[in-house]
Amino acid sequence: MSVPSEVMNPAGAVFRLDSAEHDALAELAASLAGVSPGLVDDDGWVAAARRLSGDLPVRLRSRLREFTWDPGTDAMLLLRNLPVEAAGTPPTPSVPGSVQRGATLPAAALMLIGMALGEVVAFDKEKSGALVQDVVPVPGMEAFQGNAGSVKLNMHTENAFHPLRPDLVGLMCLRNDHENVAKLRVASVRRIVPLLPAPVRAVLHEPRFLIEAPASFDMPAGSARPRGVLTGSHDDPDLTVDFSSTVALDDEAADALLLLEKAVERSYRELLLQPGDLAFVDNRMALHGRSAFVPRYDGADRWLQRIFVHLDHRRSRALRPTGGQVLLSAAPADTTTER
Repeated sequence: MSVPSEVMNPAGAVFRLDSAEHDALAELAASLAGVSPGLVDDDGWVAAARRLSGDLPVRLRSRLREFTWDPGTDAMLLLRNLPVEAAGTPPTPSVPGSVQRGATLPAAALMLIGMALGEVVAFDKEKSGALVQDVVPVPGMEAFQGNAGSVKLNMHTENAFHPLRPDLVGLMCLRNDHENVAKLRVASVRRIVPLLPAPVRAVLHEPRFLIEAPASFDMPAGSARPRGVLTGSHDDPDLTVDFSSTVALDDEAADALLLLEKAVERSYRELLLQPGDLAFVDNRMALHGRSAFVPRYDGADRWLQRIFVHLDHRRSRALRPTGGQVLLSAAPADTTTER
């Protein structure tokens, strides 16, 4: 199947900072990186990121606001020409659970943009609750269906099982793979649904599917509840599915899920991320995945940094007992209702 190597559409899915905007963002990120104690997960540092996000270049702030209002046909936004470390990117980490605790220039830029969109959040059972997480290949985990793998990553909604899953997922490229073949794949419900017959769409809206949580979240056995894969408006629905963990509860639902996956394979777009690129995927409307690549574990492998954004921070308050950015995995009964 042939798919475009980059998303381009009239809605302006690609936004490139000009040189003046690049320099202004670099200066602002450097200022944030210098805020004591220089730790991304520190409450005071996060507060500074929230405050300084209002000083982003005007044209960028305007585009971010447009994206939160309507993410467009492809339900994603690719920002280009963001600042990276002037002294060069350090060696790519290669250990399980790698995160970015220190306030580097790219991490500061990533947090500024994330906080301009909403609130950057994390989950306590995922990457030890870090706000900025490394997406890197790990030796021995090549076949893993997750951020540490290097085989084809199945299309999925991020944390599809969770009622308070991220609204937006941000992926910033610090370094691509050696052969420059690893591509981010994005499939929007607005491209998928028109490919499905009305009876199939109707089945996908019905509570005939289970989405299981990863073992790392330590959710109680049997905690998954039947739900629809499509939710909300029948004319412009949301989509929640992970093709590695979604189970149909009957034969008709299984057939519909298979047709959905085939429609996803026909409609996804590919983006070849380069250093300084930051892709935001609307996790309510689009699935994402990755093509395969071959890591060398030589310090120069592919390295993305990831953040999660909630547009409605208040909604998760019951899972944030201290009022911070990290959600507990165990949800009180009144927070488990699906959107």
